[in-house]
Amino acid sequence: QVQLVESGGGLVQPGGSLRLSCTATGSISILSAMEWYRQAPGKQREWVATRTNVQGTNYADAVKGRFTISRDNAKNTVYLQMNSLKPEDTAVYYCKYQLYWGRGTQVTVSS
Repeated sequence: QVQLVESGGGLVQPGGSLRLSCTATGSISILSAMEWYRQAPGKQREWVATRTNVQGTNYADAVKGRFTISRDNAKNTVYLQMNSLKPEDTAVYYCKYQLYWGRGTQVTVSS
């Protein structure tokens, strides 16, 4: 059994930054990818970024150059550093590991 807990969301002005964290408990393999997704109001959940220890990182075009995913294997934690935030980044952000999902953390970008 794996549990994922996200934190770090909040309200930020356009152009600002936030860092999300997702800590996993349970049986975690460093060989498996950890990912971030997001779901904006009225829209489907969409993939944001992936971090693996073999293939590195991948990003959705909408966040490339602004977001950075990183991972601390010793802490079973994945981070999402979000810079130059835009109102369209407003969403609930979810962490995913294999078939497990966290409950999400709300990010609101507004002036």
